[in-house]
Amino acid sequence: MSERDVNVVIAGGGFFGCTIAMMLHRRGLRPLVVEAEDELLTRASRVNQARVHGGYHYPRSLMTAYRSRHNYERFRSVYREAIVDKFTKIYGVGRLFSKVTANQFEVFMKRIGAPLKEAPERISKLFNPTLTEAVWIAEECAFDCSLLRDRCRRDLDEAGIPIRFGTRVEAAEKAADDNVVVRLSDGSELPAMLVINATYSGLNLLTGGSHLPVIPLKHELAEMALIKLPEELDGLSVTMMCGPFFSFMPYPSRNLTTLSHVRYTPHLQWFEKPGEAPCDPYQRFSQLKKQSHFEYMVSDASRYIPALRNAEHCDSIWEVKTLLPQTEVDDGRPILFRRDPLLPALIHVMGGKIDNIFDVEDELDAILALKA
Repeated sequence: MSERDVNVVIAGGGFFGCTIAMMLHRRGLRPLVVEAEDELLTRASRVNQARVHGGYHYPRSLMTAYRSRHNYERFRSVYREAIVDKFTKIYGVGRLFSKVTANQFEVFMKRIGAPLKEAPERISKLFNPTLTEAVWIAEECAFDCSLLRDRCRRDLDEAGIPIRFGTRVEAAEKAADDNVVVRLSDGSELPAMLVINATYSGLNLLTGGSHLPVIPLKHELAEMALIKLPEELDGLSVTMMCGPFFSFMPYPSRNLTTLSHVRYTPHLQWFEKPGEAPCDPYQRFSQLKKQSHFEYMVSDASRYIPALRNAEHCDSIWEVKTLLPQTEVDDGRPILFRRDPLLPALIHVMGGKIDNIFDVEDELDAILALKA
């Protein structure tokens, strides 16, 4: 397919942008993917905890937990070649400062159908019983971002979907027949029936360039510490719930483990609010000083798992993490799928978790039905 045939422009070549392109292709549309970097899946799709959520992470948001559980097996099946599951996933609940009790957590997981079984002594004895109320083995996996990128690129190539690298969608303007004219950073313009804004942290770069209202967003400078686990913890992944706690997960593309902490992974935060001029979060990210909080993370986490004190800090990966401000109430991660109120042919999409992707399909079908 040549670019002359394009009728949908997708801003953003992350996992969401690439997968939405395939969804539209299967529905008979002709998308173009426009990516500012020189490769696919280079930003938020790569710099994260590589977790495929099974619902366990959200005991205070029934809808997020239920949708995660619903999508879990489908994601594992569709992207099997990128799935890493040769580790034991442990969830624990802290005795102090937790927003859920062990009993509440267990009842909630039964409610959404998320498997839990009591951890054996060889695992439970790794935890400080004074601070840990209960420990379970859960069913959760990780993904290898490098393999996921290869899969996305192969899918786009086989479908004949063109990609423009090193280019940004700067603006969309209303044209005749409810269509839009899309202006790109290389100076070119394209007509389209739809524009999908899947730029994650950069959503408001497009709204600003198009003179449209800002989407309320919360941005964080986020650090994932990359560590090598001590021998006692090899093959394990742990998430302590539910409050100012920590998690470590395999990071397969580097053959290391990420360590994150609710208190210390975010270094600072800022907001984009209606009525204010949009900011460039990536420009701000590039200007911010990045000094690791690993010592704070591991110091607190090792109070719960003493062996973690011997973890080796190998590196840190940094990115802008973006959230919908209303999710701070219950830690929910609903997908943002919003037709722009002033330009309905522009669709803003942002998923807080990679497995949110399947929630897009019904929304796309509803939009396409209106365009038919």
